[in-house]
Amino acid sequence: MEKIFMLLTFIGVPLSVIGTLMHWPTMILFVVYCVSIIALASYMGRATESLAIVTGPRVGGLLNATFGNAVELIISIFALKEGLVGVVLASLTGSVLGNLLLVAGLSFFIGGLKFKRQTFNVHDARHNSGLLMFAVIVAFVIPEVFSMEMNESKTLTLSIGISLILILLYLAALFFKLVTHRGVYQSENAQTHHEEEPEWGKGKAIGVLLAATLAVAYISENLVHTFEYVAESFGWTELFIGVIIVAIVGNAAEHASAIVMAFKNKMDIAVEIAIGSTLQIAMFVAPVLVLISLLFPTTMPLVFTMPELIAMVTSVLLMVVISNDGESNWFEGLTLLAAYFIMGIGFFLL
Repeated sequence: MEKIFMLLTFIGVPLSVIGTLMHWPTMILFVVYCVSIIALASYMGRATESLAIVTGPRVGGLLNATFGNAVELIISIFALKEGLVGVVLASLTGSVLGNLLLVAGLSFFIGGLKFKRQTFNVHDARHNSGLLMFAVIVAFVIPEVFSMEMNESKTLTLSIGISLILILLYLAALFFKLVTHRGVYQSENAQTHHEEEPEWGKGKAIGVLLAATLAVAYISENLVHTFEYVAESFGWTELFIGVIIVAIVGNAAEHASAIVMAFKNKMDIAVEIAIGSTLQIAMFVAPVLVLISLLFPTTMPLVFTMPELIAMVTSVLLMVVISNDGESNWFEGLTLLAAYFIMGIGFFLL
């Protein structure tokens, strides 16, 4: 698999540059861009796995989520620049659904096929459950409710205020977990991660992460320009492109890494990637995009459509119920996957 991704990277990235300069057909470029980003994401996943062995599961999972979300953040910034607010909001929705249902579901399912019962830090799971409830149900629903009685200017002001609060609370959550209460969230298996040999040294891993992120930034800018043509060609809506296509491509790094970790029975890292990435999207990436949108002609209030809100709230409640015991199995993974595909069909037909 690593050789395949290596081949795709060394072919896809040059083809992305050549195709852009030579103005190849848009549909071909869309496919090349998507494949290249997914291949680059695999390198980001391998680099963060190496760093996770050195730094431990908590920090490793956070690094994986951060660099994985960097891809989506870059794509979203270029989409905002083009005025594609609907695509950006839909991609945020897709990230929440993708991480909580698709990534966690595949991790629980594939890991559960190899191990009958897998465990992860129950204190961490319950802590994350509270933050998930706040970030999605409180911070995303409140703007929608109040926007019904407000004009666009006041709705944007409310969104800015909520965004600042979310960013501050997210930073406080990291300080709580990694500094003041670090021992509480220390994995029982943390010692085993330090006994492993990382694939790459710290310097090489960081260098690969930075190089891959820069390459993704270049390709992402070009990918955004293909959305309108692809949507018209397939009859897709901006909502479907954002929820399914952009979210899967933008989060490919976390998808691959979480599943590999679960297969290796490193559930602390797998869960941290899936849930930690969702929290980062809801409490950091989304608020940052609201603030960044102020620099462009088209601003982005933190107001989602009703189907998006209901889908996100449902996925959070399902994940909280399934993960709060600190255990997982293949059937729980299948349940999460079933929920994802049901919602995917709904967004496709909407």
